[in-house]
Amino acid sequence: MSLRLRLLLVLLAVYCAGGYYLTRWALDQVRPRYIESMEETLVDLSVLLAALLETQASAAGPDPAVLERVFASARQREFQAQVHTLRKTAVDLRVYATDPAGRVVYDSAGQDVGRDYSHWNDVARTLQGRYGARSTRTTPGDDRTHHIYVAAPVRSGGRIVGVLAVGKPTSGINELVAAAERRLLQGAVAGGLAVLLGLMLVAAWIISPLERLTAYARQVRDGRPAALPPLPGRTLRELGTAFEEMRDALEGRQHVERYTQALAHEVKAPLAAIRGAAELLGEEMPAEQRRRFLAHIRDEAARMQQALERLLELSSLEARKALRQTERLDAAGLLDEAAAVVAPAYAAAGLRLARRAEPAAVTGERVLLREALVNLLQNALEFSPGGGEVAFTAAVADGRVVFAVEDRGSGVPDYALDRVFERFYSLPRPGSTRKSTGLGLALVREIAHLHGGDAALENRPGGGARATLWVPAAG
Repeated sequence: MSLRLRLLLVLLAVYCAGGYYLTRWALDQVRPRYIESMEETLVDLSVLLAALLETQASAAGPDPAVLERVFASARQREFQAQVHTLRKTAVDLRVYATDPAGRVVYDSAGQDVGRDYSHWNDVARTLQGRYGARSTRTTPGDDRTHHIYVAAPVRSGGRIVGVLAVGKPTSGINELVAAAERRLLQGAVAGGLAVLLGLMLVAAWIISPLERLTAYARQVRDGRPAALPPLPGRTLRELGTAFEEMRDALEGRQHVERYTQALAHEVKAPLAAIRGAAELLGEEMPAEQRRRFLAHIRDEAARMQQALERLLELSSLEARKALRQTERLDAAGLLDEAAAVVAPAYAAAGLRLARRAEPAAVTGERVLLREALVNLLQNALEFSPGGGEVAFTAAVADGRVVFAVEDRGSGVPDYALDRVFERFYSLPRPGSTRKSTGLGLALVREIAHLHGGDAALENRPGGGARATLWVPAAG
């Protein structure tokens, strides 16, 4: 499981847990708040109706006649009210009044007149001069039968002579509560999706720098030129700097060890040859033989010098992490420049160089790219039979400019195909046992890597070899 997915799952789990408990708490608060609002309204209504009864009250208790007239008139009214999702067409209030003993003298429902309500909290507390209210379910546990009652005292001569209670079923607000809960859930889902998107962006923001750092480490591992990517935040920048310092330290040690071994390996044979020739020159020998030994010493010394120069050049390229002076270069122009360098050697060998270039451009260092192409052409020259032809082309494919050199030689042995780009690995030239320094193709690949490309060598189906160097196309 990737780090991005793990981080996303952890953040999502935290959000879902917190979101669930928060939403559950909010849903649990909806109904109580609606009931509290309804109770507050019933308080006002009970006080108003109690004040109305007080206009006709006596020491014996309130006169219910005024309430009977009001409710008789209300029942004859026809009305329609759309309260959000609730459609209301009838008055669902229940009003009852009691005498000073708590006995019902009026009931708008017409069912409990004469009954003793002094044991109900709304009546009992109000008769004691306290706030009286009660919550009753006719069916225990069923919110659809839930009623709220609020009472107010009826006074006459400063004394409480009765109670006026107003009740209302909560069935009406159940619809409103359900609608509010639906809206709350919809909001929670929409908010959850928005937060999920935000979490994905946060995960990408956190993980992307680590992925760039991982890609950088892999490029370093593969020996490709790589620049430390830009990293946000002090911690990541310090981590990137530590990677860069570790790379420099490791490459420095490996660089010294590798090139020390390579130099020792490369000069060992020429030095042995020079030493042997020098010892023989100390003896008496014919002039012609002496000249042959001196020529041998000069050849070996030249070979050592060429190897050292190539080795220093390759070392310099490997130490570089980026191109220096880049410019936009025409592919056909690069072909012409490289061909001009090897033209005399090709003419001397009787080889024809056929050039073809598609319209294309690359961005890079002119000298390095030209040198890489010259190395490929020189390699083809050394393995081509006299009087033949070498194709030198530049083509565009998949956003790349591919430079190719195709010869008509004997090709590369299968056992050597995977090693031709190794340092100091070289094959005997046709018709002789002479080998090159084995650094030319290594230089080509290093220059390609420095330009963000690569190089390859393969055998052609019709005979000969095909060497390619590709770099990203400009623009």
